Amino acid sequence: MPKLKTKRSAAKRFKVSASGKVKMKKAFLRHCLTSKNAKRKRGLRQSGVVAEVDTPRIKRFLPYQF
Repeated sequence: MPKLKTKRSAAKRFKVSASGKVKMKKAFLRHCLTSKNAKRKRGLRQSGVVAEVDTPRIKRFLPYQF
């Protein structure tokens, strides 16, 4: 069977944690920042975890990361 190709767009956006969860950067921190308060912007700086229902799809995109 041939090797599987990694979906490069997913490789740039997602990383796998040591426990096997998929980490991602949170959205909504690019523009219109004056209307968001500091606490909200601080929270958006942290990395998030992909929902359990979406994790199998991301794992298919990144075949050799798990």
